[in-house]
Amino acid sequence: MAMVGLFWIAEGDVYVGAKPTGLAPGVRLTPEGVVALGDGRSGLHLWEDVHALTVAGVPVKSLLRQVNVVRDLALYTVLELTTSFGSAWGDDTPPLTVRVEASDGEHELPAYGAAAVGYPQTEVDLSQALLARLTEGAATMETTLAAMSQWGRAWEGGSPRGPVREELLRGWLG
Repeated sequence: MAMVGLFWIAEGDVYVGAKPTGLAPGVRLTPEGVVALGDGRSGLHLWEDVHALTVAGVPVKSLLRQVNVVRDLALYTVLELTTSFGSAWGDDTPPLTVRVEASDGEHELPAYGAAAVGYPQTEVDLSQALLARLTEGAATMETTLAAMSQWGRAWEGGSPRGPVREELLRGWLG
């Protein structure tokens, strides 16, 4: 499993944001189309019907965001250890919204981000460009998605470092 830009690649599966577990919402990209996952969110948007694919609500990595995440984690831990109110701490709303513009209208699919302190701006921009590329046609989508899946099956270990992630995204963009 590895995070590359806005994508979570687990073996041959490609997700936008984090790979969902249980009933959590998520979005998977398959050769057939964009799949909404999670409790009450099942659905398939075929690539031939998808005109645009973007992600809104992406938290961008910054020093202030990193400090806030550490502070919030410390407060959450203290609350969990000292009170019964700890489980109510924080917002459980998925921060990412995957927007699918299709022949039958626009669909907003929630997904959790995989980067706790946000995503580097360069990776956000490259990921958005890659999502747009996936909607350019069947041949482009199949080649690009196949390359991402193949990399995921071959990669061992955690997420690669920033420069490697950027290089991968640029390579998949072609």
